[in-house]
Amino acid sequence: MRGLADPGAFPVVRARRLRRSPAVRRLVAQTRLHPADLVLPLFVREGIAAPQPISSMPGVVQHTVDSLVEAAREAVAAGLGGLMLFGVPLVKDARGSGADDPDGILNVAVRAVAEAVGDRIVVMADLCLDEFTDHGHCGVLDAAGRVDNDATLDRYAAMALAQARAGAEVLGLSGMMDGQVGYVRAALDAAGYTDTLLLAYAAKYTSGLYGPFREAVASSLIGDRAAYQQDPANGTEALREIALDLAEGADIVMVKPGQPHLDVIAAAAAMSPVPVAAYQISGEYAQIVAAAERGWIDRDRVMMESLTHLKRAGAQILLTYFAMEAAAALRDG
Repeated sequence: MRGLADPGAFPVVRARRLRRSPAVRRLVAQTRLHPADLVLPLFVREGIAAPQPISSMPGVVQHTVDSLVEAAREAVAAGLGGLMLFGVPLVKDARGSGADDPDGILNVAVRAVAEAVGDRIVVMADLCLDEFTDHGHCGVLDAAGRVDNDATLDRYAAMALAQARAGAEVLGLSGMMDGQVGYVRAALDAAGYTDTLLLAYAAKYTSGLYGPFREAVASSLIGDRAAYQQDPANGTEALREIALDLAEGADIVMVKPGQPHLDVIAAAAAMSPVPVAAYQISGEYAQIVAAAERGWIDRDRVMMESLTHLKRAGAQILLTYFAMEAAAALRDG
């Protein structure tokens, strides 16, 4: 009789048996996507009569309020988990006055979408000044032209109250100011909005992949945001930022961009007691679309691969411009 130490005591292990057919692969898949995991970013622009295509993001448009509401209803029908709304105002100024104006484009849009879809989908609003300032930065500037962190927090609090009053259920704090989560949480609680959730862009890296987004929001950015966004070279610093946002009461923490920072997503998921989100940003979307248009890759296959990577890394919530296409693929496949 062969002993257990005898290599011949066991059959040859053939791991590929678990990959032998589509049905077996589906049965043993460890990571599964669902439409409810997906959040669709949407842009609404003031002063246009019809949706305007964004040239660097084929298939994505700047909406009117009416077309935005229709897109929101379609997202509900597709079973998406949420919508993240961005506003593109006609007029900008140094303090981003349109951000907390009840009649500003983003607050008008949030109100219209919230009234149209109710609680059938989570309505989120981007809470940042960059779309509303004439210099394009995420905060107000001091006399030396630098972002004034503490003065910016006051503007964020005002913006948060305006968005909460308009009906946003989740506020996306994307400006990367120190103390923003705690400051906004305190302002909301004092005004009675204790149930409004805060999604903290806790690890938002400065990146060349934001280019198409700049077109989408008609950015007037002067300079760059490297002084307040994360350095792509650093990972430990991002985890410190995440820990600070958690301590201040963030309900969800997010890593952005997604694909270049899978290691940070995984580390965030390992440490966070709240859901972790990832944003597949405009440049990530545009790369896939452009390569597919040239016939270099299969658009649908790479789209689904890229989203699966984000979820496998640990992201529970995925912000992606592919949300509607991915939901359809999940339904049909």
